[in-house]
Amino acid sequence: MTTASNDAVTHRATGADTGVARTLVVVTAGLSQPSSTRLLADRLTDATRRQVTGTSDLTVRVIELRALATDIAQSMVTGFPGPALRDALDAVTSADALIAVTPVFTGSYSGLFKSFFDVIDKDALAGTPVLIGATGGTARHSLVLEHAMRPLFSYLRTVVVPTAVYAASEDWGTGGGDHDLAARIDRAAAELAALMQARSPARVTEEAVVPFAQQLAALAVDG
Repeated sequence: MTTASNDAVTHRATGADTGVARTLVVVTAGLSQPSSTRLLADRLTDATRRQVTGTSDLTVRVIELRALATDIAQSMVTGFPGPALRDALDAVTSADALIAVTPVFTGSYSGLFKSFFDVIDKDALAGTPVLIGATGGTARHSLVLEHAMRPLFSYLRTVVVPTAVYAASEDWGTGGGDHDLAARIDRAAAELAALMQARSPARVTEEAVVPFAQQLAALAVDG
């Protein structure tokens, strides 16, 4: 089943063990449409799904940051995320695992990518398995994964898989570059799937709603 809603597309795949349901959220910061960043994100997602669906139910949600650019900027200024951004933030912070992919701008992740994670509480992603990826024009920008992205997610106390995936323009061909990219994608996806399946499924805790009359009664007793 596939449904589309504003900034996200949700897929559900059912495996043999229907007793375990997990959520994978994919954050992609590509600016064009289509983009190589979204293409890499999709290939990482498909590879991870192949690794997981034999043992679990997996729901995949893709969040395109380009659709949230204005909301992210307003939240940075006001401190209050709008409904669409709040929905995306809730999805990310309640996910069982994340895939995060950004284009490389001036030797680092994009400002849009960084701003999105800036508006997330620094403790909200603690312990979440993350697969990081990036795209750029040449292979020389690949160090962005280790010098920018991995430190960012380490600061957020996530568990970043050992294999990070960078795709340069030449990697999208039909030659050896594409074969090497496919091998890195499969290895990273296997690492993410293993971490996700070893982790207890995320549970969204709902805040208890206390009726107003009960709150007044409690205040009266305290007085």
